[in-house]
Amino acid sequence: MPRDFDPDGKRLPIKLDSTSNGEFMPVPLDKTSRLANRLAQDRAGENAKRLGVGRRAFMTSACGAASTLLAFNAANAVAGRTGGYFDLDQVAALDPEIAENRLGGREFVFDVQGHFVGEHGLGRTGLGGSDKFIKDIFLDSDTDMMVLSFIPSRREKEFLTIQEADETRRIIDEMAGTKRLLIHGRVNPNQPGDLEDMDELAETWGVSAWKCYTQWGPDGKGFFLYDEDTGLRMIEKARALGVRNICIHKGLPFSRRSYEHSLSTDIGVVAKMFPDVNFLVYHSGFITGQPEGPYDPGRGEGVDELIRSVEENGVPRNANVYAELGSTWRFAMRNPEMAAHIVGKLLKHIGEENVLYGSDCIWYGSPQDQIQGLRAFQISEDLREKHGYPEITPKLRAQIFGLNAARVYGIDVDEVLKRARHDPVERRRAEYRENPNPHFQTFGPKTRREFLANLKARGGTPV
Repeated sequence: MPRDFDPDGKRLPIKLDSTSNGEFMPVPLDKTSRLANRLAQDRAGENAKRLGVGRRAFMTSACGAASTLLAFNAANAVAGRTGGYFDLDQVAALDPEIAENRLGGREFVFDVQGHFVGEHGLGRTGLGGSDKFIKDIFLDSDTDMMVLSFIPSRREKEFLTIQEADETRRIIDEMAGTKRLLIHGRVNPNQPGDLEDMDELAETWGVSAWKCYTQWGPDGKGFFLYDEDTGLRMIEKARALGVRNICIHKGLPFSRRSYEHSLSTDIGVVAKMFPDVNFLVYHSGFITGQPEGPYDPGRGEGVDELIRSVEENGVPRNANVYAELGSTWRFAMRNPEMAAHIVGKLLKHIGEENVLYGSDCIWYGSPQDQIQGLRAFQISEDLREKHGYPEITPKLRAQIFGLNAARVYGIDVDEVLKRARHDPVERRRAEYRENPNPHFQTFGPKTRREFLANLKARGGTPV
């Protein structure tokens, strides 16, 4: 590892760029986000000089993160986006103690959507590997636990095999025995062999949940969760095996092909049919090309379709449907007003106990910037009064960060944190943070060309 990834301090600690998680076409930054980055760079130089430190030292400090978020506020205010914002005093950009108190946080952070790409994926570029994964997730961020998930692929073109996922989990477990990493079992029930694999995934690999992509299929055609030969068979087998957490990619459509299967229309139907199964809706149905405003039950897409499906099928708030924020929160950080509508709607309609933090990293590098952004995020009083959104209080923020997910996965938070305080990961983290060396890079595709290459590598098509 190089002595310093960014010796001149040119990279911002809060990363706004076009990076995708490989499941949606990269979206270029709009003029407001470009202005946000320019302001953040300018203010970083000014504030570093005022504190008498180098740019690199400033960027890796809590003041660097606070300065960046405050610059984002300024850019969004110019654009009239004031419905959501990063709630920081201006002095946080120059006062390390105030910045650390606001952005350091002490919540239990349980990331329910993480990714590690093995030798057939990012490893070929030198960015993969368990050591780098551990550094990004557990040293450079405040993540306490993570669920390692999968991306859709043909069986012969998996970016991460269950064996590689289990090896990474074993590395962390052997270091501590504290179970910091859980793993999913990938099930595409419309792909021959996947339903049959569920027995081995549960009994041999001890998966904690299932992951499926309703829009994906080896022939380009997806499925609905209520389809008898695919979705229902998967749910019924999950119940029989006693692993009753099912994570479903909804939103972030791959293309127009089988688009209807990317929508959340079927979630409420199966949630009502199977009240003893937890349905974790990854990305909450969010679609990057569509704005998110107040709830519109007639829209038929995006986050609104998830809410409509749940409510029209009589599934109560805080029941067995969970809204996950992986990639959705990261993308919405570009536009905090849109983020306010997304988070506000989900909290109001799905429930305060059923919104889950996920980062979708390592596609976006270390998730620390997403964590810091969420710690500072607030919905404006105007939007709260107008639409009935809740205030993001410390208690509610702690629920989103990890307490809600702990309940879903049967995690005893007090016991986990008690063991973690003395485990090797925590000792490495404390030692590392005496002289931190974050890279502030992202790894996912950033252009259309890179996205299509990624899609082709796992056997998908852009049509």
